[in-house]
Amino acid sequence: MSATEFSSDIGAVNRIDAVPIILRMVKQMTGMRFAAVARVTESHWVACAVDDALEFGLKPGGQLVVDSTICHGIRQHRQPVVFGHASQHPVYSRHPTPHGYKLESYISIPIIQADGHFFGTLCAIDPAPAEIEDPGLLDTLNLFAQLIATNLDLQRSLDLKTHALSDAEEAGRLREQFIAVLGHDLRTPLSAIRMSADLLQTQVVGQRQQRLVHAIGQSSQRMSALIEDVLDFARGRLGDGITVRRVWVEDLQGYLRTVVDEVLASHPGCRINVDLQLGTGIYCDPARMGQLLSNLLGNAVTHGAQQAPVELVVRIEEGDVMLAVANQGEPIPESLLPLLFQPFTRCEAGARGEGLGLGLYIAAQIMQGHEGTLSVSSDARHGTCFVARFPVRQTPAAIM
Repeated sequence: MSATEFSSDIGAVNRIDAVPIILRMVKQMTGMRFAAVARVTESHWVACAVDDALEFGLKPGGQLVVDSTICHGIRQHRQPVVFGHASQHPVYSRHPTPHGYKLESYISIPIIQADGHFFGTLCAIDPAPAEIEDPGLLDTLNLFAQLIATNLDLQRSLDLKTHALSDAEEAGRLREQFIAVLGHDLRTPLSAIRMSADLLQTQVVGQRQQRLVHAIGQSSQRMSALIEDVLDFARGRLGDGITVRRVWVEDLQGYLRTVVDEVLASHPGCRINVDLQLGTGIYCDPARMGQLLSNLLGNAVTHGAQQAPVELVVRIEEGDVMLAVANQGEPIPESLLPLLFQPFTRCEAGARGEGLGLGLYIAAQIMQGHEGTLSVSSDARHGTCFVARFPVRQTPAAIM
């Protein structure tokens, strides 16, 4: 089997954004100069991703004779192998692999997918000794291997469902499967990634390592938001519409204030002027109202002028709850305004579009579920303003 026959495995690993970060962190945490993700089968050892400061010579697609590697044994017993000084090790001082490749320090962690499939290993080598036989380090490397396995599972699940969705004859059945994939098969492994990133944050030291782990966490949060948007879109277009569960909410202002604080925390440089005057008792879906506000504020912060604050006003006006989010900056082109609330339309306005272009579509659907409307105005003088309105229904008797 040639390296080209492993191209799908190599491609799958290289589609994982966190892999280069993981390889850099393995090198930094161990002091070793070569790190790689390898596909290991009964007959082949193939490099899928490589970070080589050692000039060992392997590139993605490069192969080693599998019988000459320790990974061949790891494939069978599925346990990590770690030693920092081969020539003094009671077992590996006599092993042919360290002698053949002139290695003193070695790490190899099995990458095992959710169904028990052995994909390969996360490994590192160096001809110099290293202080690496530490339980805390091994725990961290095991987490890295689990992150890679989880991402491979995620990609495989997406690929399988994408192929299945192409069959129009199964559209009815696949509608439910697609929503199930988004709701469980994607969110469950993503939760594991986020929890692992949080755990790593408490274990690594040094500002650079902290930044790398933070990048993994930020990427997983952004992926989670994208999955939720696609899930809402799938329910809206393939099911019975976006679910809105209206209840009697005594303190909607509190929900909205929490959303403002979350946006400020994730965009430290932004300013938001807040004017909340709702009083108590609003009949609405508080979680969906928070989602609507988060989408509108995120849009305003992303596309507004950095030097000008975003304006948020929420009040009772002419029998409606009125929520307005305004920002300064380049106006939205007039030709784009009629398309803003359509799915997969990005408001670029001179900046790079983020996400899938579903945020404003979902916000409009939330207002529709509240028997309300979402509108927009935009010009050079007044900036851009999104206004959401829905009937207030302030008394319990009005909702009976």
